[in-house]
Amino acid sequence: MKKTYKIEVDCANCANLMEDAARKTSGVQNATVNFMTQKMIVEFAEGQEPASVMASVTKACKKVEPDCEIYL
Repeated sequence: MKKTYKIEVDCANCANLMEDAARKTSGVQNATVNFMTQKMIVEFAEGQEPASVMASVTKACKKVEPDCEIYL
């Protein structure tokens, strides 16, 4: 399952760091962060609950970019 989330990130490098952090999160099959559109597309692994996975993604992204926002 794929879902798109609105994000708020200040620079393209930060967006790349967030993308890497999201991809490494358990339950995420793939993730793409687009700095220009301020969107994150997350593809969840089979049988994963998006809400709980996104809580982990948000926590991972906040470690690399503390002032980023992901609107769930």
